[in-house]
Amino acid sequence: MTGCSGFVGYYFIRLLAEEWTGVDVLGIDFNQPNLDFDVSSIHFQYKRVNMMQQEEVAEILREYRPDYIIHLAAFSSVGLSWQSPVECFHNNTNIILYMLEAQRKLGLTSRLLSVGSSEEYGNVNKDQVPLREDHVLDPVSPYAVARVSQEILSKVYVGGYGLDIVMTRSFNHIGPRQKPVFVISSFAKQVAAMKLQGLTRGELTAGNTDIIRDFLDVRDVVRAYMLILLKGQKGEVYNVCSGEGHSLKQIIKMLGDSAGIEISINIDEKLIRPKDNMIIVGSNTKLCEEVEWKQDISIAESLEDILSFYYGC
Repeated sequence: MTGCSGFVGYYFIRLLAEEWTGVDVLGIDFNQPNLDFDVSSIHFQYKRVNMMQQEEVAEILREYRPDYIIHLAAFSSVGLSWQSPVECFHNNTNIILYMLEAQRKLGLTSRLLSVGSSEEYGNVNKDQVPLREDHVLDPVSPYAVARVSQEILSKVYVGGYGLDIVMTRSFNHIGPRQKPVFVISSFAKQVAAMKLQGLTRGELTAGNTDIIRDFLDVRDVVRAYMLILLKGQKGEVYNVCSGEGHSLKQIIKMLGDSAGIEISINIDEKLIRPKDNMIIVGSNTKLCEEVEWKQDISIAESLEDILSFYYGC
């Protein structure tokens, strides 16, 4: 598993530890994961690897020869991609290319899960949602371009070299432990701070709160990833999403209501991106029908859990 120390990596390892026994799991990342649960049932190991070094990636695959590869490592912030587009592109395309080349040269039959993004769809109209996997891709940010490139590279290695790859276009996922550089975690951290101060009214700083996104709890996301890895069709792409859209303004209201705080919004122009998708809502029909996934955690429950996490920090 690449990116094992990240937000999604934590929950994927926890899912494995809770539901599997006797499997060997190698987590690789530049930073060691901070795991607060028992992983002895899955024989978890960690290795520090700089995935921007092609030979390091190849050596890991040569030595370990995995049956499955869960590729989570990524430069995953749209906002930061506008600030560092070169770094974003290199991280999201070179790393996958190094892994695919190593698989090809070593003759590995590993199944690889390549995680992409709903940002690949670009700007769409309200009458075009929910977005299906056959919708045209039109990326409008450096991050989105990198993710499209990752997906196309994966398809090339499936069609041209016969590698076994399944892909996702993952919509916004949220949950406890997510870094506050991401929008919902940022909002929840601000609201929790107001609650801990005993406030009944407060001002929250945000960018464009009119944009509409499809939010899914990370615990439902990793269950989807596991099912795609085990049941997905080779070379296919699956939306990982709830199928429902909420504006950021609605999310702020839900957080405020949960905390018992009347929230006013301070718009910070510096938080507004040069170009943003106004609405992204996906169809999860293919995911539900082909791998038998269903959503377990509502957005209201997810927001409550995020607030609870920040109350305890």
